[in-house]
Amino acid sequence: ELFRLHSFVAFFSARLAAMLANQMLMVAVAWQMYDLTGSAWDLGLVGLFQFVPALVLTLPAGHAADHFNRGRIFAGCMLSQALVGFVLLLAIAGGHETRGLILGLSIVLGVARAFQMPAQQALIPLLVPPALLGRAITLASSGMQAAIIAGPAVGGALYVLGASAVYSVSTVLLLGAAGLMLSVRYEQAPAPANTGWQDILAGARFVWRNKVLLGATSLDLFAVLLGGATALLPIFARDILHAGPQELGLLRAAPAVGAFAMSIALLRWPLHRHTGPLMLASVAIFGLATVVFGLSTHVGLSLFALAITGAVDNVSVVIRQTIVQTDTPDEIRGRVSAINSIFIGASNQLGEFESGATAALFGPVGSVVLGGIGTVAVALLWFRLFPTLARRDRLIGG
Repeated sequence: ELFRLHSFVAFFSARLAAMLANQMLMVAVAWQMYDLTGSAWDLGLVGLFQFVPALVLTLPAGHAADHFNRGRIFAGCMLSQALVGFVLLLAIAGGHETRGLILGLSIVLGVARAFQMPAQQALIPLLVPPALLGRAITLASSGMQAAIIAGPAVGGALYVLGASAVYSVSTVLLLGAAGLMLSVRYEQAPAPANTGWQDILAGARFVWRNKVLLGATSLDLFAVLLGGATALLPIFARDILHAGPQELGLLRAAPAVGAFAMSIALLRWPLHRHTGPLMLASVAIFGLATVVFGLSTHVGLSLFALAITGAVDNVSVVIRQTIVQTDTPDEIRGRVSAINSIFIGASNQLGEFESGATAALFGPVGSVVLGGIGTVAVALLWFRLFPTLARRDRLIGG
């Protein structure tokens, strides 16, 4: 048990450092791109250039997570992201920061995340006993949200000193995360040595046949696609709320503040019953809070609305992640986690592109409000399309 505890602590610390660095990096990249071009479309392209490689590589990444050491895959992804921060640091020093460079490095970030997400998601069940999995996922989520709170705030504060300060700190944190992951030890039963397409597609087939998993993962895809406003935060901060990079950091951190508070509540009062209806209701509230944010012209109200989105989203995340991990056999957990990651993680990047594109057509306020209304509609529709999810009672075992 001490062996497991050490590995989980190292894994938890690595995720914390990686998320902190990533959030700082995203604040700096978004603000720098908007400073360079002043274009909502280009902010959306940053998300798209991360999404496309993540989409293309999702199935191979899941296959790799089931056939190779998941900890080393995670560490390699951290080193790749550290390289991005270092290249941006060199570009600023040499006066070579350009729109094309940022978009090119966004592709590298997309590739790294494609392999990172299934590996890290499939690791948790190997580091804790099954009875503690729900609490472990909640604890990991709370740590992630704490990093999301601190990352944008620290990134925004450091950006006052220049983008170089943000990229330097991010690079060091990512290198530290890679080192911690290399110290994690666990027992992983290797999947059968099969590299054919039938083996690669095993996770997709499993999710398609399991309507609870299909409903839970696809719900997040459409909710984030329609309701995400992250890519537009620089526009809201500067042009609508008349604020600067520090306020942008607070706006990016606000959802995590709500999510962190909800994580603490869930650690004290874990979810056990009525999990399907709770998940669908959480997504509907997420959409309503997004509408409030879109209509707000006051920093305080905007921060409150974003905090609500984070709180209810965390309920959805804990339910979904626990169901995915407990309802999936370990030998295909990496491939199922890859499908889950494309619906959850990569949908963030596609959502950023959608936000940028619709903002170019309808303006930022119209884009966010319409997206929030669409999210509510999706939650209501999923009650009808996925009755097994709507009727799901117990978190573990149905």
